[in-house]
Amino acid sequence: MPRQSKTIEQALPERTLVLDNGAYTIKAGFATSSPNAETDCHVVSNCIAKSRDNRVWTGVQVENCLDYGDMTFRRPVQKGYLVNWEAEREIWDSTFLDKSAGLKCDPHETSLLLTEAPNCPAALQTNCDQMVFEEFEFAAYRRCVDEIGPSLNAFNNIASLVEESSQRRTVLDALPVECILVIDSGYSHTTVTPVYKGRPIQQAIRRLDMGGKFLTNYMKEILSVRQMDVRDETYLVNQMKEDACYVSRDFRNDLEVIGKGLLGAGRKHSRGRDNITVDFVLPDYTTRMRGELRPHDPSTMAMRTKLGAVTNAEGIKEYVMALGNERFTVPELLFSPGDIGMKQSGLPETVMQSMSGLPQGLWPSMLSNILVVGGTANLQGFIERLTSQLRELAPAECPVRVAKAPDPIKSTWLGGAKLASNKEALKHIMVTRQEYHEHGSAWLLKRFAGSS
Repeated sequence: MPRQSKTIEQALPERTLVLDNGAYTIKAGFATSSPNAETDCHVVSNCIAKSRDNRVWTGVQVENCLDYGDMTFRRPVQKGYLVNWEAEREIWDSTFLDKSAGLKCDPHETSLLLTEAPNCPAALQTNCDQMVFEEFEFAAYRRCVDEIGPSLNAFNNIASLVEESSQRRTVLDALPVECILVIDSGYSHTTVTPVYKGRPIQQAIRRLDMGGKFLTNYMKEILSVRQMDVRDETYLVNQMKEDACYVSRDFRNDLEVIGKGLLGAGRKHSRGRDNITVDFVLPDYTTRMRGELRPHDPSTMAMRTKLGAVTNAEGIKEYVMALGNERFTVPELLFSPGDIGMKQSGLPETVMQSMSGLPQGLWPSMLSNILVVGGTANLQGFIERLTSQLRELAPAECPVRVAKAPDPIKSTWLGGAKLASNKEALKHIMVTRQEYHEHGSAWLLKRFAGSS
């Protein structure tokens, strides 16, 4: 008890940096009294990239690159966990410490609220604590263990998303939603986290080892076999996935439609009124900096097969790839990992496995408050397909409501910013650098785990 009271009495810095250190991007910004994801949160690539002219781009510099062809990436976060602090330190330096950095701060006068993936190994947690306090020397720090990354979404206005009538949280704005099931489908993996009164229920957390990275790599493989070698074009194929892929509501029907379109020359095939097959015009990073989707033109593909490139009306050569069943077979892996031999259940089954670790009395509340966050949630049709399959698996007496956060990529950051805006709550969870040096890293592990 004396240690706890000492923490409460110590004054914290005025500024709190909220940092959602994702595998693909860093979401960072300073907490304000009324956090706004659009204005307060900055998204930075969490990588060190090397272009084909051997120039190195670090973190925020990547967005200034003009040629992403054959670009290689070095990412400090692997399988959801921060394992390479040598690379991460360079990225943090360029993002928070450089003179020209948009988020420049003095760590000695700043508190840090850092998100963490569920079930992170203790050795990696210790490394993180040492880097924050000994290398960067932040004045105070909270590595969210009980409030692990997905759990911070409980501090957002969930009621307005999952309920038909848009409720506003007023008096209870500073408190987390009582029951929420967070599905975080990000770059490295997908986690299902039941959250009760702001804390995750550890025994019910489930993980699917598939995320945006896996889907991009799979798409690279099938396109390299079917059309052209794009194994070194990670950035380009990831853009194709984001722009063209969708989750099919009827997978077998879409496969049949594509098959009929291939067998019947000139036959128009459609998903509703739109064609499934589209043409993707590749960027040349000279006149075209980003790929472009167009309606499929079979004659264009015939010309490309013979000549390698197509000359458009302006006399510019274009390279075009036709995207057919790749558009929906790639995202289908989230629902049917067994299609490629993975011995894991699909996402709807993983959700029900998570439910099996909870008392049945919580099932109705959890299944009626499902929030999906992470970049993969932006795939067209993802929410509808997940809702449909969960309705088939869930007990009839349990309502199923699935909602996507208004900004799935920044949602976790926004929850952390709302937590950090409550100064009184922050005093109880933060640990100062002075306390760390006094008690050591082993004590800090226990403190963050709730043991002291």
